Amino acid sequence: MPLRCLIVDDEPNAVSLLEMFIGQNTSWQLLGKCYNAREALTFIKAHPLDLIFLDINMPQLSGMEMASLLPPDIRIVFTTAYSEYAAESYSFQTIDYLLKPITLRRFYSSLQKIEAHFSMLEGQKQSQTAPAPLIPSREEYFFIKSGRTLSKVLLKDILYFEGEKEYARLVSTQDKILIYKRLKDIEEQLSPSFTRVHNSYIVNVAKVDSIRDNHIFIGGKQIPISEKFRDPFMNIIRERTF
Repeated sequence: MPLRCLIVDDEPNAVSLLEMFIGQNTSWQLLGKCYNAREALTFIKAHPLDLIFLDINMPQLSGMEMASLLPPDIRIVFTTAYSEYAAESYSFQTIDYLLKPITLRRFYSSLQKIEAHFSMLEGQKQSQTAPAPLIPSREEYFFIKSGRTLSKVLLKDILYFEGEKEYARLVSTQDKILIYKRLKDIEEQLSPSFTRVHNSYIVNVAKVDSIRDNHIFIGGKQIPISEKFRDPFMNIIRERTF
């Protein structure tokens, strides 16, 4: 089913530009255009939506205030001329943050993020209905081969994996072990509590101490969050955010 979307912006020119970009470059259903937050909230009650392009600076009720009133299943792409709201925007179900004036090139980049995000959500729905695979990652421990040694490692003790060219380093609360496997091969065998946050890092979400300025702090280590993996990671975090 095509994505059902809505544009909310008090600037007619900005609305027209987004409408053109959506119409010419996607198969999405643009269900409506609203010029203030109150009108949009009324529209949403009568029309199921997947995605909102939401301006931040609007009279009476701002985009940030409106975002806090949205159903949790609606995703947001914020559109604004101000960059200072970017960090705050990701406390909502945000996929992207577009700075005005929005170029076609930047819209294409956002389009790819949006479609990747909804493709991931669809995959999660399908996996929830499928029987769980019988793989070692579901167990509480596994053995790591490093040289001629097999070391038993408890999943709950692992902090993160760090890629080192053709190898990877497992860092736990007790030890550091060099593994003769690529990070990609390790990722395929891990449970959902582990997630990729960078080309060189997979973290145990349960062990994350804090997140600040696109960095994860875990076990005394500062790990960068790359743009490629930021949205899936922040979706996991938002599920456990109060």
